[in-house]
Amino acid sequence: MPQSRFDWKFEIPTWKIYALLLDLVDQIRKADFDVIVGVARGGWSPTRIMSDLPENPELANVKAEFYLGVAKTKSEPVITQPVSVSMRGKKVLIVDDVVDTGKSLRLVRLHSKEQGATDVNATIFYKPWSVVTRDLYELETSHWIVFPWERKETVRNVVTRLKGEGKTVEEARETLVRYGLNARLVERFLGEILEGQA
Repeated sequence: MPQSRFDWKFEIPTWKIYALLLDLVDQIRKADFDVIVGVARGGWSPTRIMSDLPENPELANVKAEFYLGVAKTKSEPVITQPVSVSMRGKKVLIVDDVVDTGKSLRLVRLHSKEQGATDVNATIFYKPWSVVTRDLYELETSHWIVFPWERKETVRNVVTRLKGEGKTVEEARETLVRYGLNARLVERFLGEILEGQA
């Protein structure tokens, strides 16, 4: 995601996100697929739920690494763990939590096609600037999304980024709480992060 797009606007869904996944699974049932492939790491939690709801236990994993921190990426994503099952001749549902730039999803789709699969992708959130066209998704947003399964990671990344900009930990704390992260969680995670850095 280009640096200029990051303006400290967060979207912080709670575990009510489950309702979005319920709606998404209604779309997915029509897609008719053989295997669900979760994109590690962000796609793991929704992938597990997407396996449970339509009662499809056929799960696989692929890991694409792209993000270095909040709104900071490598130049291009790389597959660091190839897909964990044979996909030849199978219709694959690729699940991730968000399509942001779309570069990781594009790489995973290419990887699955090279393995002989046809695919469809499903995400909870979609960013309007993605290089990948939309398949199945629930909400479009321009904000940085902080999922329930990555709160501590976000706190650590925001602290690192702000410290790199010459800001204090207190300014990071205020920023995180101001934009909607639970103050008690922020305090807990800051304590753990700072203790680990001591």
